[in-house]
Amino acid sequence: MDAIQFLQPLYSFSGFAVGLLVGLTGVGGGSLMTPILILLFGIHPASAVGTDLLYAAATKTAGSLVHGYNRTVDWRVVRRLATGSVPATALTIVALSFVNLNGAMARDLISGLLTIALFFTALTLVFREQIVRRYSVQIGRLSERRVAGLTIAVGAILGVLVSISSVGAGAIGVTALLLLYPQLPIARIVGSDIAHAVPLTLVAGLGHWWLGSIDLHLLIPLLLGSVPGIVLGSYVVTRVPEVALRLLLAGTLVVVATKLALDTYSAPGAVVTATTSGAPR
Repeated sequence: MDAIQFLQPLYSFSGFAVGLLVGLTGVGGGSLMTPILILLFGIHPASAVGTDLLYAAATKTAGSLVHGYNRTVDWRVVRRLATGSVPATALTIVALSFVNLNGAMARDLISGLLTIALFFTALTLVFREQIVRRYSVQIGRLSERRVAGLTIAVGAILGVLVSISSVGAGAIGVTALLLLYPQLPIARIVGSDIAHAVPLTLVAGLGHWWLGSIDLHLLIPLLLGSVPGIVLGSYVVTRVPEVALRLLLAGTLVVVATKLALDTYSAPGAVVTATTSGAPR
């Protein structure tokens, strides 16, 4: 049995665990899967991001179908986010095409942005209520047209961030939606965020496929675990204490981000030497 066959059950188990968290909280896709691929399985950062994006597109399609069936998706919000995210994603992929994804500069760019995004995501998870309380009143006074414009702008920011690091669509997107749409229940916020992640991650994932930073040996076993995981999580989302999960996830992200930063900057290249099969062509 070769190494890939040996690791397939671990890939599927990781996919299931991350899919379950995404279904429950809307958070955890890129925030956990990309670092897991880099740190635990030694995948090249560019391939980890690209593979995770296609993994997320398929996983969140399953989750959005469940949320759609449960009527916990606000499609107006999804359209506004996608209006900003899809063009921004396409432009970011074009910009990445001029970068050597195998080079040290691309590795450091992806790892550095990923580390920052993980810490920011963790802070957003921990202080979500305080952020919403502080700014919701001011944002609540905005006109519907202004709210729509800000939603499109949030989508554009997420498009750039997710295309480079695969992180941000969950915690950052959910927090932004809580600020902009305080009248929506949390289940609809999570459902709308997951539904928006489908076009965002699909366009970004196909772009990374075009760039050559996709590892199909990883993608298939990840999906075998993640699809049932997110279906289960989306089904029981209203029955689980979301705050406890969110704080646990935030603590995990801080540990992961710290480990990633130490591995990247204390020993340059360490996070990409464990395997060469995942390096983009």
